[in-house]
Amino acid sequence: MIDKMSYDRSITMFSPDGRLLQVEYAKKTVKQGSTAIGIMCKDGVVLVADKRVASKLMIPESVEKVFDVDDHVVLTAAGIIPDARVLVDRAQVKSQQHRVTYDSPIDVLSIVKEICDLKQICTQSGGLRPFGVSLLIAGVENDGSPKLYLTEPYGLYFQYKAVVIGEGEQEITEVLQKKYRASISVKEGLSLAVNSLKEYLQGDFSIDRVDAVIVKSDGKKHLSSADLKTYLK
Repeated sequence: MIDKMSYDRSITMFSPDGRLLQVEYAKKTVKQGSTAIGIMCKDGVVLVADKRVASKLMIPESVEKVFDVDDHVVLTAAGIIPDARVLVDRAQVKSQQHRVTYDSPIDVLSIVKEICDLKQICTQSGGLRPFGVSLLIAGVENDGSPKLYLTEPYGLYFQYKAVVIGEGEQEITEVLQKKYRASISVKEGLSLAVNSLKEYLQGDFSIDRVDAVIVKSDGKKHLSSADLKTYLK
């Protein structure tokens, strides 16, 4: 008889009720990660993430939560951030290879699929564990259309209008469901995301712990703490 604990230890073994427990543990890790919010707007995409600065002695600018993939694609993460950096490196290489080969920027969905293929391999290979991280991947296509995708730890992906991962997912999602509209602008989307994060964190909120980026058809912009203060209510 197989020890019940074996289902916990092995990623390649299904439990009797058809579950991969290691995958479920990875999803729980994401829920404990710091908050990340993505909002697709009429003129671009907004990503806002909580850097969760753990000490007053830490330099907030040294904590990176939003990562550049290409001139038109960025991503953020919730969960084990070192896992995210491995996936960012993979996405950057894929994007660079596409530019060299085709002399054109890669489409956002190809980046998403490349990341999810690697994630999925880790759900069926012995000696590996699932990536303990979910990613929000945002970008603008050649035709100017904004895109926003969520990738799960096990390799599934979805496209969203607005989405939250990490700590406070349920509470902030309820706010977005009430206030999001298709005609929202990038400035309005940024204000919605920053203030939703502020409302959730309450007394723990500080503008220095917010990492934010806007992606539009004419490029991307990382916002400083001074920039973000103008969006606070």
